[in-house]
Parts: sequence; C-alpha cells; structure tokens
Amino acid sequence: MNEEQIHPNHDDLDEETLFVVSQTFKALGDPTRIRILYLLFNNEYSVNEIAKTLNLQQSTVSHQLRFLKNLRLVKYRREGTTLYYSHDDDHVMNTLKQTIEHASHM
Repeated sequence: MNEEQIHPNHDDLDEETLFVVSQTFKALGDPTRIRILYLLFNNEYSVNEIAKTLNLQQSTVSHQLRFLKNLRLVKYRREGTTLYYSHDDDHVMNTLKQTIEHASHM
C-alpha cells in the first residue's frame, strides 16, 4: 500500500463531497432502493418490469428511481414511450455487492 491509500487526503472532504457521500449511504440505507439497485446490477428494466419483479407499486418504483437518478446511481434510455433503467455507477454497485457478500458471511 502506498501512503495515500493508508492516509486519504482530508482536503477531499469538502462540503459537497460530504453531502454526496452521505446521500449515497442514505440511498443504500433503504431496503427498497437496495432491491432495485441489485435488480439493475446486470440488466436494464422498465419501471413496470421492476415493479412486477419486486412486487412493488409502480409509483413506489418511480419515486425510488427518481431519488437514485438524482444521485446518478441509475440512468435511463428511452425506447418509444418506455424508459429502461440501468445502474450508472460501478463504484457504488461494487460497494453494494461487497456489502451483500459481507452480510451473507455473517
């Protein structure tokens, strides 16, 4: 390990960075958002497909996707009138995967 890996630069923790980090953990602190992100790990889905697969109301899924999109954790593409969502941040997805693996070993 180099010195920077052991001692991160504390100058990187400006107010905006702290806010984004806390919002990201807030996003990962909600079971419904975790389920949505986990579903989007390898594939893209429409809102209706997410709702059906996870047995959630469409309005709930839309609300959670809006929250995740604002944090740039998911993105979408339009095909006709349908929006297809996928994850948009490999770092966060890897954190989610590692956390799930950690919880599975408890």
